[in-house]
Amino acid sequence: MNTGIKSVLNRINVFFVLYLLVLCICLTFKLIYTREEIYFAVNSRYNEAADLFFQYYTNIGDGLFTIAIAAVLLLFFSYRKAFLLATSYAVSSLIAQILKFAFDAPRPKLYFSSKLEGIHFVKDVHVYTLHSFPSGHSVTAFSTAVVLCYFVRQKAWSIVLLVLAIFAGYSRMYLSEHFFEDVVAGSVTGVIITVLWLSWIDGKQFLNSPKWQNGLLKKQSS
Repeated sequence: MNTGIKSVLNRINVFFVLYLLVLCICLTFKLIYTREEIYFAVNSRYNEAADLFFQYYTNIGDGLFTIAIAAVLLLFFSYRKAFLLATSYAVSSLIAQILKFAFDAPRPKLYFSSKLEGIHFVKDVHVYTLHSFPSGHSVTAFSTAVVLCYFVRQKAWSIVLLVLAIFAGYSRMYLSEHFFEDVVAGSVTGVIITVLWLSWIDGKQFLNSPKWQNGLLKKQSS
């Protein structure tokens, strides 16, 4: 199977075009508003229902959620798809961790340590203080969305997966775990690294052999 960046982008074209549009909007917001203005605009808009929703929804960006999807792919679809998702997560997460420790940026709780009384924190959510940039959950959410878009044939799923990833990123701001910049950078990291990884790894001959198209509970017709 011949793959390359152009081939991968062609398969996720709806997702990618919409993502670029959203990214342009985000960059425009960043040019107009300061870090503080964006943070407090998000933090000041909360209610009990949203607190409960985002407290759990944010787990979509957790690596365990992606591994769970990979396990389902392994069981019912194919070793290849499970491998591509799991390795995309591993590579993008590794890059994210390197960037986190390289920038060593403070998270909102530490950055606004003198203004904590004016900040809304969701009850029972542990709020971290260090390694804010980029948002690891955003990296994982967008990386997973790219891989799943790469698999599905129905283009409508691209819109659904993009929205799910965006909400995962927003949840990190809502919970005061990250700044707007962290989430945007996380999405860019997740998308770019995953596209590059898929364009390289999915062209390997072993992944396209018949046995890699089997799942643990699914056998291909001979």
